[in-house]
Amino acid sequence: MSSSNNAAASPAAPQPVMPTFEKTPLPDFSVSNPLGEPGRYVSTAACLIIGDEVLNGKTKDSNSNYLAKFCFDLGIDLKRIEVIPDDEDVIVEAAKRLTSQFDFVVSSGGIGPTPDDITYQSMAKAFSTDGALVYDDEVVRRMAENLKARQVSTDGITDDMLTARKRMALFPASNAQVIFPTSNLWVPVVRMHGKLCILPGVPRLFEALLDGLEPYIPLDPNRQRPYRILIHTRLPESNISPFLVELTHKCKPLNIKVGSYPKWNNGVDVSLIGTDLAQLQQLIPEVEDKVQGKLVESRQLGKNPQQQQQQQQTHKI
Repeated sequence: MSSSNNAAASPAAPQPVMPTFEKTPLPDFSVSNPLGEPGRYVSTAACLIIGDEVLNGKTKDSNSNYLAKFCFDLGIDLKRIEVIPDDEDVIVEAAKRLTSQFDFVVSSGGIGPTPDDITYQSMAKAFSTDGALVYDDEVVRRMAENLKARQVSTDGITDDMLTARKRMALFPASNAQVIFPTSNLWVPVVRMHGKLCILPGVPRLFEALLDGLEPYIPLDPNRQRPYRILIHTRLPESNISPFLVELTHKCKPLNIKVGSYPKWNNGVDVSLIGTDLAQLQQLIPEVEDKVQGKLVESRQLGKNPQQQQQQQQTHKI
């Protein structure tokens, strides 16, 4: 038997145990509402994608799409998506304009440690007279704890490097609320003027923080999540277009939105979206007949198909 067979296997390197952070307590909107007064709820939204790298094609934006789905599932009407450069004047103008028009504005990008990451300083100038910034001690602490858990070596770290790292905790000094919506990330959401939420551009972080942010958004407890009906047809879109024109006129007074979405070499999905499920279901036979299609989806948005099936089974019981 060879000596290599006698040698004990090397133990696997232990995985770092990442810290768990305390989340910001959930708000009581009847006492403190970020929109300024009890009883006000978010109904409209806008998205602000910040980054030269998006405009020059280096980075493909997926965050606006994720936000669109997030808003749609919550019954928030996303009215606008804008992509702007890393330019302070442009960021200031866009932030002021969008927050004056919409209840909920989400920005993505420009909060890293490099000189072109100017979102925080731009937002400070947009919502205060002096544009002052201040380090958030809790964010600095969480950042350090996270680095320690990851066993990141501090050898060779210069003062300039530390300053650059701490830039990610340098927030507007006024009109800003720091929210920790997740327990596994040190990165917070900074909400400006009660409306504009500053999120990172990294999709994994953006998505996790946005998902965690939901209970911190003042939403009407009586709002109705929309339902979506999808009917698939093998006919080309041009063949069904005349009927869809008629259907759109018919559905407009019912607040039902009609859409058609071609699938490459695989027909078309006809979409009906509304809050009254009974009205939607009444339209299914007509649409199936006119487009020679069949129902492929019927669900309430904001719930995945498994949740929807479980709810339906519960109602049957």
